[in-house]
Amino acid sequence: MSRAKTAVAFLALSAVWGSAFLATDIALRTVPPAFLGAVRFDVAALLLFAVALARGDRVIPAVRDEWRPILAGGVFSIGAHHALLFSGQVYVPGSVASVLLGIIPLATPTLTRLTATRERLSAHRIVGLVLGFLGLVVIANPDPGNLLSSNLVGAVLVFGSAVAFALGAVLTHDSETGMSLLAVQAWMMLIGAVTLHVTSVALPWEAAADAAWTQTTLVATGYLAVVAGAGGFLLYFWLLDRVGPIEVSLLEYVIPLFAALADWTVLGRVPTRATVAGFALIFAGFLLFKRDVIRGELRRIVDRRRGRRPTDD
Repeated sequence: MSRAKTAVAFLALSAVWGSAFLATDIALRTVPPAFLGAVRFDVAALLLFAVALARGDRVIPAVRDEWRPILAGGVFSIGAHHALLFSGQVYVPGSVASVLLGIIPLATPTLTRLTATRERLSAHRIVGLVLGFLGLVVIANPDPGNLLSSNLVGAVLVFGSAVAFALGAVLTHDSETGMSLLAVQAWMMLIGAVTLHVTSVALPWEAAADAAWTQTTLVATGYLAVVAGAGGFLLYFWLLDRVGPIEVSLLEYVIPLFAALADWTVLGRVPTRATVAGFALIFAGFLLFKRDVIRGELRRIVDRRRGRRPTDD
């Protein structure tokens, strides 16, 4: 029953976050990207703070060290990540952006090694990284005669969003706090919202006054804030606590399937061959990069099942 519950939660989160790319595409028709992200996390932060207070969680950081993951996660994983991601989706469809974010499980451990250890990357991990970046190039399909083509600009912005998310994960890794994950996420979303508001004001080509809040835009933004934002992150950490970071990282390779399904169902948009080929390369790179870890995890699962078999019978 527990495994079935976990599988349902995994698929539910993949569907929610996959369809969020379509909701973003719809909202971006009438709202500037950074401002859209800011409003999304304004609402999500308020909801999470309300839930944390209702549960009786401590919501005020007590020491300076508790602010470090909040600021790093808020500025990079929420603020910079979504500013670049939403800007990228102005140029490429959300289903393509979701595939490009498959580089996150490759970028995160790479940045960790570069910033926290002198250990060199093994040959098969380097090949995995190369495959992942080849996937990005295939999807971007750069035109040497027009290096500012919309497809390439969008791919570069989404890639930058993946790096920002990975950097936030690296900077918050192993942080210790006495606060609940719910309270920490609420603060991260608030810091991220402030970062996005500042970004929106600072960008000369973006103005909050240009936003047109149609009924469709409000529904799409509400979905991003409540379902994909507050609800999605709560479900994510529930899964993280039960299956661990390796299995959770596979979300990045299931989400594009739901993003493509949402695009096809609502807009009739079919993924291009380049997108499918790029996805295959990125996923192959992930499997190669994580080969040793995946083997170890599979071995532990087999050993655990063997140990339980006599009692199960």
